[in-house]
Amino acid sequence: MSDHPELPSDWRIALGAEFAKDHFNTLMDFIAQERRSGQVFPPESEVFSAFAHSPFNDTKIVIIGQDPYHDVGQAHGLCFSVKPGVATPPSLLNMYKELRSDLGCSIPNNGYLVPWAKQGILMLNAVMTVRAHTPNSHKDHGWEQFTDAAIKAISARAKPAVFLLLGNYAKKKAKLVDTNRHIVIECAHPSPLSLKLFTGSKPFSRVNAALAQFGETSIDWQIPNL
Repeated sequence: MSDHPELPSDWRIALGAEFAKDHFNTLMDFIAQERRSGQVFPPESEVFSAFAHSPFNDTKIVIIGQDPYHDVGQAHGLCFSVKPGVATPPSLLNMYKELRSDLGCSIPNNGYLVPWAKQGILMLNAVMTVRAHTPNSHKDHGWEQFTDAAIKAISARAKPAVFLLLGNYAKKKAKLVDTNRHIVIECAHPSPLSLKLFTGSKPFSRVNAALAQFGETSIDWQIPNL
């Protein structure tokens, strides 16, 4: 993996200092070793795709996940999203059900969330890689410093954004956000374990209402069928 990933130029400027830091280089060495010794998800070319799909200056919403999906063919660099042809994971299916009750969206036949990213949603996992079939295996190796820096960079930006924090892990990131400039919306995680708390929380209409406060256009949350 390149020490300077293929990112939009504005993200390269915003995060340029991070790529030069020792912990980032140590992290890249660790992941290279992990790839030599086994399977790592997402594929190398897709690790930074959250940034590629949502340039720094275009990011209106930040959704924070914890860890990539760890089974074959699922992860492609956007939190909660899976590649076309892969079964929709339970947490995402619960998000679709909430979208149906919140905004009347129909439940699509896929879990490919790039249409959200293309509208300015940065869909960021706090830890951006994982060893196959081993959840949280790349935790505490340096990704957290890097992704915290990305959150802080959006927070320091003059243009306001909405941070949608689903679950306790994501909620811990609220302290990185300047709430004088930005809006933070917190909800339970859509996982089956916390579904009772997530159901009816209407996060998607709340995000659109927050965007309206900023004079921004709403997100079209309907994922098309493939």
